[in-house]
Amino acid sequence: MIKSLVFVLRISLAWLLAVVLFSALWSELPGLGRLEWPVALAGTLTMALVVAGAISHLGRVHLVAGRIDKEALANRQRRLVEIPLEAGEAFDLVEAAIRELPGVSGVESARDSLQVRALVAREQNYDRHPLGRWNPLLWFGIPRNRIQATVTPGDDSGSVTLICEPETPAWSDWFLVDDATNFENAEAITRALSRRVAERRRGEKAEAAQTATEKELTVAKLSLLHAQVEPHFLYNTLASAQLLVRSDPPRAEEMLGHLIQYLRHSLPRTDDELSTLGVELERALAYLEILRIRMGPRLAVQVDVPESLRTTTLPPMMLQTLVENAIKHGLEPRTAGGTVWIRARRADGMVSITVADDGEGLSTKNSGTGIGLKNVRERLRLVYAGEASLAVVANFPTGVAATIIVPAHDAKETAHV
Repeated sequence: MIKSLVFVLRISLAWLLAVVLFSALWSELPGLGRLEWPVALAGTLTMALVVAGAISHLGRVHLVAGRIDKEALANRQRRLVEIPLEAGEAFDLVEAAIRELPGVSGVESARDSLQVRALVAREQNYDRHPLGRWNPLLWFGIPRNRIQATVTPGDDSGSVTLICEPETPAWSDWFLVDDATNFENAEAITRALSRRVAERRRGEKAEAAQTATEKELTVAKLSLLHAQVEPHFLYNTLASAQLLVRSDPPRAEEMLGHLIQYLRHSLPRTDDELSTLGVELERALAYLEILRIRMGPRLAVQVDVPESLRTTTLPPMMLQTLVENAIKHGLEPRTAGGTVWIRARRADGMVSITVADDGEGLSTKNSGTGIGLKNVRERLRLVYAGEASLAVVANFPTGVAATIIVPAHDAKETAHV
């Protein structure tokens, strides 16, 4: 109540001083001194209209802001809004929020300086103003407001300084009111920014949840791959071992030893922890040694993996998938068989692991469904967030070369982190 009374007295006093000054100047004009009573009447009527207009403004402010205080009554509003986004992203949100204001025009945005300026037409709160064109508080007002927003970069965030004010000089605030339109504009932009940030956060959470779900599904598939041994491979290996028991017991024992080694590395893990290149290489070599006993001279294996790279972390079953592809789609279809190369190199903080063969190559007949390679790519995406890749190209002069490139993370270093 006191703030309302102070506001009415302040604006009334300003108009009273203006009326007195006008009356004094009027009385000094030659030949008009005897017409003082019209001036006094006009001044009295003006003061009555000023008081009525000020009270109307108080009602409008209370309706919009829900309170009457110095901040809500002010024609010029300033807000400081922290946006938890990089300055460029914060600038985009601010610009979009300002452009959606009703009656906005003349929007000027400067991305380099992170500033947005705009003009906003004052809305007609009612079909007709309570005092109409006789309200002195509207006589000299320009029916537009001005908005200026500046984004200040911070550490992974942007601080927005928002200024909403009338398109008139500051001294006019002693005589004119804005009917809380600038308070409305400031609150509207602040709400829009909060909504857009919340919407962005919901989108990020939904995307993270979707990624987590995809990762869980991929891990589940991977666990199944760990747990399962291809029935045909197991059947053929055991059948071959049975025959060798009768004809060549030492080779049968060797085959069963490699099968045990292969099965040991194929058991499902208790979690989705990463394996190492050394462990995956042992699995792949056990698999290849079994096939060498079965295929005889039709299969040759060459391994060039430095000892220093064998502790490199690697998702399980990836190397095995590439080796199986080389055998199934490259060498088994060939009567003469061929060679499988496994090679690893480190360069520029990355480790490249290549499995190559000199088999049938990228022919439609023997290329398979591509599900294994698709799973490898998806697993790399989920584990390394885009920092790893898989490339499959034709080998020279025949065959295929598949290369996995992963960050050079050492399992021992990772364990100490």
